[in-house]
Amino acid sequence: MSGNRILALWFPDWPVQAAVLAGDASDDSGPVAVAGSGPMRGVVKVCGEPARQAGVRRGMRLRRAREVCPPLTLIDDVPDRDARVFEQVLAGVDDVSASVEVLRPGLLIVDAAAAARYHGGEDTAAQRLIDAAALAGVDCFAGIADEIATAVIAARVGAVVPEGGSAAFLAPLSLRLAVAEEALGCAPATVETFVELGVETFGKLAALPLSAVMTRFGVAGAALHRLSRAEAVRGIAPVLPTTPLAVSQEPDVPVARVDEAAFLARTLATRLHLLLADAGLCCRRLKVRATILMDGRESVLERIWRTREPLTEQSTAERVRWQLDGWLTARSMDPGEGTPDSGIIRLTLDPVEVTTPEGAGLWDTGTAADGAARRVIARVQSVLGVDAVLRPQATGGRSPVDRVELVPVGEDRGPVRGDSRWSGALPGPHPARRGGGPTHPASRVRLLDAGDHPVQVTAEVLLDRTPHTVCRGTARYRVTGWAGPWPVDERWWDPDTGFRCARMQITAEDAAERDGSGRQAWLLVWLAGRWLIEASYR
Repeated sequence: MSGNRILALWFPDWPVQAAVLAGDASDDSGPVAVAGSGPMRGVVKVCGEPARQAGVRRGMRLRRAREVCPPLTLIDDVPDRDARVFEQVLAGVDDVSASVEVLRPGLLIVDAAAAARYHGGEDTAAQRLIDAAALAGVDCFAGIADEIATAVIAARVGAVVPEGGSAAFLAPLSLRLAVAEEALGCAPATVETFVELGVETFGKLAALPLSAVMTRFGVAGAALHRLSRAEAVRGIAPVLPTTPLAVSQEPDVPVARVDEAAFLARTLATRLHLLLADAGLCCRRLKVRATILMDGRESVLERIWRTREPLTEQSTAERVRWQLDGWLTARSMDPGEGTPDSGIIRLTLDPVEVTTPEGAGLWDTGTAADGAARRVIARVQSVLGVDAVLRPQATGGRSPVDRVELVPVGEDRGPVRGDSRWSGALPGPHPARRGGGPTHPASRVRLLDAGDHPVQVTAEVLLDRTPHTVCRGTARYRVTGWAGPWPVDERWWDPDTGFRCARMQITAEDAAERDGSGRQAWLLVWLAGRWLIEASYR
């Protein structure tokens, strides 16, 4: 058996299951959903199976969810609760398999090859892990494959992928499965663009050349391409000795309260990331080790957290706080355990997997200078006003120009409306450059037929002549193809802001350029009796 076999355990709708186990909801509550917080405020973060059967979906506005399912029970999103309750599940899994790694609360991976050798086969090992998790009263599904990402996807469909068969297993599956699991770190916008272009499955994406995907979609596209080809990034590492970068602290008195543990977590996270920064490294796999004193006896607890993206100081402190909260709460549940001298007497953070930071690519939104940039922006806004620094934000609209709005940095405009479907909206890929607007002289062009007669849009929204030439200033371009026109009747009920127009896509080439460098692609708009360039393709 290959040594690179991964078993993933997926606990569906984990925030809902955690809320039930913590007593914040009950099995008799009927349809239950978790209301999102932060960027997902005002929408459903996750919902249980009864709520899904009633029509509730993840990402749905809360008001809409209540309309679809009136008896829906909404509970708050509490990440600390999710991690604390998950520790109860991990305690049972630890008795069955070593080298358990947590990807997030509700999803873990283990070394399937090692577990199979100990328990006499993959199927037996998977069944024992499921049984161990079931003792905590939760539902879970298992998946086995050669790579971590493939095993996670296999768990969502309840499959055991044969050795060497990952690419064939992934090929017919929908590409949207890549964004169904947040731990995989795939960009939803990139996946949706692929689907709109007809690349709906992993197999279709894997068949594309990596260079072409990288050129068009950058780092996000390349990562998705590697996942589709079932390329192993890394596996589950064996137990390793403490690394030189590990940091430890022994509090003066045992830490038995969660708030005290949170302060200890922040302190050690700061020390750890100072060491990593001095060494020019970042952490992708963190071991949390705590020595706990109970009734005069010391016990050592360990847990490994793995992330797809490098851990930041804040994310490190969060995961350590979650872990300590789970350990402390689990021990306070045992009757008879605990004395005034009980608690954590030593905490160690060990970065068991470190890498050099990736260089910022052309498409990257790197975070190295984010802090400095925020400080500069705040200084400028304090002097010149909040509206002095703007950022682009995706919004709703039919035209690519309408889909981008400039808002002040730091201002929250609520949930982004750009993900919703607009009737009559142009499909992707979107143009790379916006035009200057209807009043800009460079936006004006003339569309002529073969006899140099102007091409216009009729009342039936049809072209009255066949396009042959596009004139832009003194340059003349021969039309090589077009699509449209498509009519738009915006805000017809408002005489002040309403307008009518028609859009068409057109490709052309400059006859003076023999090497093909004069090829152009535009999005034209027919407005007020003339043609304008609304956006340009590259």
